Amino acid sequence: MTQALDALTPTLAADPWRAIFARDAAFDGRFVFAVVTTGIYCRPSCPARHARRENMRLFTTCAEAEAAGFRACKRCRPQQATPDEQRAALVARACRAIATAEAPPSLAALAQQAEVSAHHFHRLFKSVTGVTPRAYALALRRTRLRASLEGDETITRALFNAGYQSSSRFYAEAPQTLGMTPREFRDGGAHRRIRVAFSECSLGLVLVAATDAGVCAVALGDEREALRADLRKRFPKAELLDADAGFETHVATVLGLIEHPRAASALPLDIRGTAFQLRVWRALRDVPAGSTASYAEIAQRIGAPKSARAVAGACAANPVAVVVPCHRVLHGDGTLSGYRWGVERKRALLAREKKS
Repeated sequence: MTQALDALTPTLAADPWRAIFARDAAFDGRFVFAVVTTGIYCRPSCPARHARRENMRLFTTCAEAEAAGFRACKRCRPQQATPDEQRAALVARACRAIATAEAPPSLAALAQQAEVSAHHFHRLFKSVTGVTPRAYALALRRTRLRASLEGDETITRALFNAGYQSSSRFYAEAPQTLGMTPREFRDGGAHRRIRVAFSECSLGLVLVAATDAGVCAVALGDEREALRADLRKRFPKAELLDADAGFETHVATVLGLIEHPRAASALPLDIRGTAFQLRVWRALRDVPAGSTASYAEIAQRIGAPKSARAVAGACAANPVAVVVPCHRVLHGDGTLSGYRWGVERKRALLAREKKS
């Protein structure tokens, strides 16, 4: 067995035969096995009856097996893309079709292009991306809209560039998409009032900011001006106001989550993100204090098992520290990953939650 097989999990690196005899499709594409008595090589999940172990050989690639004189199994076809790879390629083509279309293609049109039923395509697309085709198209349209409005485009040109077919639909969706009116977004949040408060906590400084709709930012740091500057980047023309007495409840709730992490939180939130990010953030709020989850586990929970890397990106984009507890997500091996507000703060939060 070649060195590349060491990339298997620790158990299977020592005994890769478990993957073969379990017909574990998760290991398809990572190695193949050949049968000396038949001269055939297969992928680990091959449904054919197994030969005696002493008559089987392991190879990292199909090319290595063929160089040793074995030919591919006609039943499992190990030289072809794995079923997971085929599904991913099919969905990738659909995503490109959605991205390049002037108007979002219908579910029926996408399914016809993929040569599967509409029901099967809808289920397949969601299993790979974590969102439905409609939600993906909507998120893409919102991303284009924000990019156009942040540039030099007029509002009218921006709405058509983003794929809106009518101005009525655009203005109906704009508050949810942008968190403000198109004019306010185009002006960098001008005329929008955001109350801001700072407080000391055991992790340094904490900034809490809120619109009339709810808390839009919670940030941790060491310097007041650095935290305010980061908020200003998000809302360059908004009016930042010092918090009034009624705002103390929001600040107290956030401090409670930091110092007493098992406390319940009922903070109203005003946070915006893509459909996928919102799904991840909701899943993070379901991870209880004292517990952790891996990026892959969160991906499983939102129904997108192949999107662990995208989950990590959503965690990094989280605008409300502690309230959406992205610090409870670790690497698959249990080690700490990055944290927007500093890995040492993440370590401290997890240690405190474990003791409480």
